[in-house]
Amino acid sequence: MSANAVFILHPGSARYKFSDEHPFNPKRLSLAIDLLEALGALHETQPIAPSLANEHMLALIHRHDYIEAVRQLSEETPDPLWIRQAQRYGLSTEDTPYFAGMHEAASAIVGGSSLAADMVMSGQARHAYHMAGGLHHAFPDHASGFCIYNDAAIAIAHIRKQYGARVLYIDTDVHHGDGVQWAFYNDPDVCTYSIHETGKYLFPGTGFVHERGNELGFGASFNVPLEPYTEDDSWLESFTTSIEKVAAAFKPDVIVSQHGCDAHAYDPLSNIQCSMRIYQAMPAIIHRLAHTYTDGRWVAVGGGGYDIWRVVPRAWALVWLEMTDHPLAAKLGHSGANEPLPAAWLERWRSHSSEPLPANWLDDPSVWLPMPRRAIIEERNRQTTALSIQEL
Repeated sequence: MSANAVFILHPGSARYKFSDEHPFNPKRLSLAIDLLEALGALHETQPIAPSLANEHMLALIHRHDYIEAVRQLSEETPDPLWIRQAQRYGLSTEDTPYFAGMHEAASAIVGGSSLAADMVMSGQARHAYHMAGGLHHAFPDHASGFCIYNDAAIAIAHIRKQYGARVLYIDTDVHHGDGVQWAFYNDPDVCTYSIHETGKYLFPGTGFVHERGNELGFGASFNVPLEPYTEDDSWLESFTTSIEKVAAAFKPDVIVSQHGCDAHAYDPLSNIQCSMRIYQAMPAIIHRLAHTYTDGRWVAVGGGGYDIWRVVPRAWALVWLEMTDHPLAAKLGHSGANEPLPAAWLERWRSHSSEPLPANWLDDPSVWLPMPRRAIIEERNRQTTALSIQEL
């Protein structure tokens, strides 16, 4: 009998760390997992450890010369020849600098997303969650935006090659899922959907509604770029309206979803003003779509999220609660409902956090004043959403 949901985690994922000062901090994984354990929703014996992805798996998306560059620059003391090549491969930027052990750490993340895909597609599980994944900005020949290997794109390419399934990729990170989109821009059997803050103001500067795919893939790429200072109601209206129609039109065999949680008002790297409410609602919508169109086949990965204390643990834990039909997920799904975070988790981490930890799973909406120009922002978002799906 297959499991309803499996949790994938490679210990090596924690070594994916650029520096102590870099905003991409793997401690967010530990915090989210500890929150689930404190709730009793995940046990130490539950996570399944994948193997490191081999070069054959990495090469489903990445060029061999790029993989070799990553491998060489992973050495404690890289050869000066390769250091001179780092810029060519996007590995000497402030965002994505090379670091010792990065090949192994990034390969651990790819291995996790690939195993999640295999377990769902082979029928061993209906759902699989690889919280450490979601590095959606990496390209075949260069690193970008904190991402070295594009585990989400590799998992999708593996699904296409091994199982021949039609894949709907749903990206809810505040930054456009550019690396995944361009990897499948010509493929009619991979539908990429991304909702994000408009690239007019935010990295990576892409993800506009006119990016619809190319050649045979035209019409299989959807982008919903939202205005800065978008709030919950407008974000969820845009997401629900568009993803419902995309899923109904594409009729996927499997859903792969990326759950970056940097559209929260607390996140330091974006201008969106959403609360934890969207991170309760979006996994629930995706879950329902999976059971409607894919017989439950759903692979979820993590992604961005840079308020590692107040936002990421709750948002990523909520994905697992939804995926496992935890009673708390149903409670939080009711309008106005909220529940306290586990006291043991708050006590354990309160003194470590630079900000006061939230007391509850969802945010108190009264703590934020309404954004100026709310009506204008909401109307622009409606127009953008309508444009994004006008051909469906």
